[in-house]
Amino acid sequence: MRRLFSTFAHGWPGVGLLLMRLVVGIALIAGGIQKFATGQSIELTILDLLAVVDGALLVAGLWTPVAGLLVSVLAVWGFLAQNASLYPTILSATVGVGLALVGPGAWSVDAWLFGWKRIDIER
Repeated sequence: MRRLFSTFAHGWPGVGLLLMRLVVGIALIAGGIQKFATGQSIELTILDLLAVVDGALLVAGLWTPVAGLLVSVLAVWGFLAQNASLYPTILSATVGVGLALVGPGAWSVDAWLFGWKRIDIER
């Protein structure tokens, strides 16, 4: 994961990435649970389950490049399979690609697991 990002954004850029991850992740979880409870066909149920798992990954900031790309795929798939509205699809897909390209920020599990570590060597 470290090879994908030269640094994990700290400060205000990191807060902005955290807010983006939280908003998209919570929206995916809420929408997936709401649609999952309606009792749809198995194909759409799998789509909703993927949305909930993807939202949880984004909220935690784990595997963010993969989760961001999955947001885009789910948005396009939802547009094609469920005849979703065009503008939310474009917004979700753009934010997903943006998160995949920029990274999770400093306040994420990815940064904790794969961020740069400081090793002090005593003489």
